[in-house]
Amino acid sequence: MALTKADIVEQLYMEMGFPKAKSFQIIEALLESIKSSLESGDDVLVSGFGKFCVKEKHARKGRNPATGETAMLPARRVVTFKCSGRLRERVNGK
Repeated sequence: MALTKADIVEQLYMEMGFPKAKSFQIIEALLESIKSSLESGDDVLVSGFGKFCVKEKHARKGRNPATGETAMLPARRVVTFKCSGRLRERVNGK
């Protein structure tokens, strides 16, 4: 089961005692800050968790698997995530 934004708000409410409305505002502000940084091309480093990076993808030739037709895929930016060593160890139970 995936952890949703509502689950994070609920945890903040239960563990920190913030009202749910305030918890929602905190989470929204955090996510907006991350989105803004990535949109401007900056990396986002969350110590002990990982690093979100914006990578440039060049235009390339692609193919529609249903029709076999070739097409040029435009250049684009993608967000990648690299987890920290601490998170990797925790996920692997070390």
